[in-house]
Amino acid sequence: MKALRYYAPEDIRLEEIAEPDCAPDEIKLRVRNCSTCGTDVKIRHNGHQNLTPPRTLGHEIAGEIVEVGAAVNERYGGDWRVGDRAQVIAAVPCGECHECRKGWMAVCRNQTSIGYQYDGGFAEYMIVPSQVLKVNGLNRIPDNVGYDEASAAEPFACAINAQELLGIEAGDTVVIFGAGPIGCMHTRIARGVHRCGPVYLIDVNADRLKLSAHAVQPDEVINAAEVDAVQRVLELTGGRGADVIITATAANVTQEQAIAMAARNGRISFFGGLPKTDPTITCDSNVVHYRQLHIHGANGSAPEHNRRALDYIATGRVPVKDLITHRLPLAEALDAFGIVERGEAIKVTIEP
Repeated sequence: MKALRYYAPEDIRLEEIAEPDCAPDEIKLRVRNCSTCGTDVKIRHNGHQNLTPPRTLGHEIAGEIVEVGAAVNERYGGDWRVGDRAQVIAAVPCGECHECRKGWMAVCRNQTSIGYQYDGGFAEYMIVPSQVLKVNGLNRIPDNVGYDEASAAEPFACAINAQELLGIEAGDTVVIFGAGPIGCMHTRIARGVHRCGPVYLIDVNADRLKLSAHAVQPDEVINAAEVDAVQRVLELTGGRGADVIITATAANVTQEQAIAMAARNGRISFFGGLPKTDPTITCDSNVVHYRQLHIHGANGSAPEHNRRALDYIATGRVPVKDLITHRLPLAEALDAFGIVERGEAIKVTIEP
């Protein structure tokens, strides 16, 4: 079968490899869709400390079951059968540590990941490892949800996790930094699930702003390369500031601006991680103190968030199909990475 394999930074190869064998406690999938994200681009250029080469990349996965290990249903439940349609979690909690026992699986201290410690979905076939099945991390795709939509459930789940931590209330003014696919999903979740008030979308890429604004229709777009984003948000809110700010981009300045534009009792999500070579920001502690701000980290998702994402897609509360702007075959996966890096798409999916 064909698979996209990582060997080292700038050394990713589309190769012909043997189809994987399915152990008694595993499930084998025919991958139908594996979508791309900015993390794939980072891995291409910089690698990752948890990635053991050679490794098949891809962690936003949906596919069809072609083999069920003999021990799977007895050991893990689920009554899985050949032909079932399934979505796979990306971040795999251990289910046993203090954090997992507390129900905080998104911050499991022993977390492993598909496409890092396990081979991922940029391939014709893949194995769903026993650790995924152990934590109920393989989810049935509802009948009215396509494989392409289901592959978007993983990043969608990360946005759900972040917004639940923020406690968004009906009518809240929401600012989202980053007009990529995650920014679009955040916009739709804030509206469709939390019934927020106006949403302001900020980016420095005019073309990406235009593309995303056409899809999700924010109340206003703000090009931070042309205007002072903090000043514009204050103008739009009558000087009060935003109730909720989500920084869905890996830019230090957006986190600093989020603090500056937050209203009293404002909630901020540092959703996008910063570069490891430059991970610090300047924070006016008195602003946080006197405005009683709440700053949250947001790290991935838990299996339950993935199931919720599929439900929101199936019920139409948060549509995602129109956010998938490019569909490419596996042979053009590296071209897809380039499209993502240049900001020419909202969501790009690979169809092996």
